[in-house]
Amino acid sequence: MASSGFPDIFSWIQNLPPLTYWKSTSISLCICSPCSSQPSLKLSVAKNHTLTPCFSIVADFNLPISLWTSKPFKFSSKGTKLLDEEAISCLFINFIEDVLRYGSNTNCNSMNIKFPKLDSTANLKDIFNVAFLTLMFLVCIYEAPADLRFKCLNTLKNHLANCLSRQATRLLMKLLGSNLEEQWMRSVNLAITNWIEELHSTQGSLKAPSPLFSYAFSTSGLWKVQLYCPLIAMHVENSSSPSVDEKLGFSLNYHQLEGVLQFNYKVIIRQSWVEVIVNIDNIRYDVIKLVNETLMSERGVGTADKHFPSRISMRLTPTMQTNVLSVSVSKSSENPAREIGLEKGIEASFEPPNPHLGLKVSAGETIRMSLKPWKFEESVNGYSANLNWYLHDSEDGREVYSNKPSKMSLLKPKAWFRDRYSSAYRPFTRQGGVVFAGDEYGERVCWKVDRSVIGKTMDWEIKGWIWLTYWPNKHRTFYTETRRLEFKEILSLTI
Repeated sequence: MASSGFPDIFSWIQNLPPLTYWKSTSISLCICSPCSSQPSLKLSVAKNHTLTPCFSIVADFNLPISLWTSKPFKFSSKGTKLLDEEAISCLFINFIEDVLRYGSNTNCNSMNIKFPKLDSTANLKDIFNVAFLTLMFLVCIYEAPADLRFKCLNTLKNHLANCLSRQATRLLMKLLGSNLEEQWMRSVNLAITNWIEELHSTQGSLKAPSPLFSYAFSTSGLWKVQLYCPLIAMHVENSSSPSVDEKLGFSLNYHQLEGVLQFNYKVIIRQSWVEVIVNIDNIRYDVIKLVNETLMSERGVGTADKHFPSRISMRLTPTMQTNVLSVSVSKSSENPAREIGLEKGIEASFEPPNPHLGLKVSAGETIRMSLKPWKFEESVNGYSANLNWYLHDSEDGREVYSNKPSKMSLLKPKAWFRDRYSSAYRPFTRQGGVVFAGDEYGERVCWKVDRSVIGKTMDWEIKGWIWLTYWPNKHRTFYTETRRLEFKEILSLTI
């Protein structure tokens, strides 16, 4: 990662001399310097009265300010280096623990972190450096003085967003495992949300930084894409008003989208061609809060009002199409009108004892309609297979993502979107997400390719879009909006 412009922290730490060779009480490395006339951020290692070194991130003013301090480490009493492999491993875990502590779930049991021996970990230097860079980014958001914070954050963000750092982050996620990965991304995206909120308050409308982190991997018979994005960084496609009240805005912004896309694939070699068959295994999208319930209630309108998935689209395309012969898709899922009826009636009664005319007449009309909330469609464009899920309003059948409810429907206490996370007829999980599994949406996509590809690796591009919509739930408001996210990854398989 040194070639990305960010200092090679791992090599610098590895080459620190033993304490007996120090000419002063500390050694420092400049990490971020906005300009020569401004203070910089430094990584410093200093020995204390017990001769145990600690690492610190320091704002180098005339009177230096310590922004973060590591645990003290035992130094190596032998050899020519300050820290041995065990101490470097402990420092690496220290980075990870402190990133997780900036999240809202600081009491989670996941803080008991266990890894394989780091000396056997491939690309350890890159993983170590990106862990420190992420910690540095969060420390700068939360701890740095305002004038230094604004100048350094863009630099650090650019380092995190470059290709080398993103690849190293993918390797770090694999090392952490899925549970810690989720906690890590929630901590990072909470910090990004706070940063964007600060930028909005000081600079008004602006393009959100670091809007998305996603990665994909291919293994035997499985394609998987994982993605995370803070809601505040998603593009607002439409809204009922240019502004939203502050408390509702807090609830809507302090969430993140988490997505998992899993496909099963198999390769069948026929006499005249090769078939590449892809089936949906699991598609999951969740909208997860980034702060705890107490803060969401105090500064927001509670946890019941947030966005929900309203449309999901994906396009799978072989990147090299010279040898592709055809593509076939299966039928779309049915979305029948299960129960549609119209009832009209007139009731009348006559009461003779009444001195006035005792005729009572009443008329009523009842319309019943029940639709399957999610409609799945497959289509083909060239050699691209398009997969689409659309959420429909169960009252009028309209697509939710491209429409907004009438003000009269927003006042109905029993409308489906009023209890969308607790109603027995909810189109989401109780947590507010959606799961599309292969048992319901498992129809296949099949590409026929020429036999000349046998023994070669083919790449497929997966491009996706997800729409999240907000309609009022518990909160009394007429505000509605839809946000959209786009992602793209490459998936590979060997024929």
